[in-house]
Amino acid sequence: MVPMTAIEVRGLRKSYGAHAAVAGIDLSVATGEVFALLGPNGAGKTTTVEILEGHRRRNGGSVRVLGADPGDAGRAWRARIGIVAQNAADSGDLTVEEAVRHLAGMYPRPRPVAEVIDLVGLAEHRRQRVGTLSGGQRRRVDVALGIVGRPELVFLDEPTTGFDPAARRQFWQLIRTLSAEGATILLTTHYLDEAEALADRLVVVARGTVVAEGTPATLGGRATAEATVTWRDATGTRTERTADPDGLLRRLAAAADADLSTLTVTRPTLEDTYLALIGENR
Repeated sequence: MVPMTAIEVRGLRKSYGAHAAVAGIDLSVATGEVFALLGPNGAGKTTTVEILEGHRRRNGGSVRVLGADPGDAGRAWRARIGIVAQNAADSGDLTVEEAVRHLAGMYPRPRPVAEVIDLVGLAEHRRQRVGTLSGGQRRRVDVALGIVGRPELVFLDEPTTGFDPAARRQFWQLIRTLSAEGATILLTTHYLDEAEALADRLVVVARGTVVAEGTPATLGGRATAEATVTWRDATGTRTERTADPDGLLRRLAAAADADLSTLTVTRPTLEDTYLALIGENR
């Protein structure tokens, strides 16, 4: 049976001398979920991800990833995960096709090489040496190497850095494809529109602790936050903040001088909420 939880973390701690990079993080990521980990630089995101990947030792807490402790998991466990790190290893002397084929040979049931190259949008560059590609194209190679093993769990650490807008949207579709196939995705990103478009749930980390958790729509009370209503009437442009925008709209509809064609209703964006959350913890 497939476990219901792909990642389970309780009280995770990691210190470097007197500095606590991770100070008691709890996380739970369901199997098949797209989960985003947000936070400013230095918040502890990368350290946390490296511990989950088995690349860094923790000082305290319990961690289970795909049912195993990544601190002592073996080769079979590693074949079940895919990693796209911030600073991936360079394969500059190999062609795109050679690099992907080489890594594919290390997995028991890899995706077809041509399929992977096409998924990341590099079909036209498959015979080009990786070292001659642009920064964004090389980042796509990193993504190809991270998914070629058909992983059950994919770690994506700032995967779209260097992508142009069109490439980012193409990458988003790739994430949706992987998710539809049943893969669990853990994503770190500074692009809040990316987190909002892709994540089923997300957490915000600051100073090594979780300060908020929820869906993109509900994080930090977004769904129930006061709305800002703006409209024009005989006196000019009017703005009102209210917890009951429906009631205000009904009153405006009954008002003789309210120009409803100019009316807008907005709630805090994910960016507004995120900045408020990390601002409280700086």
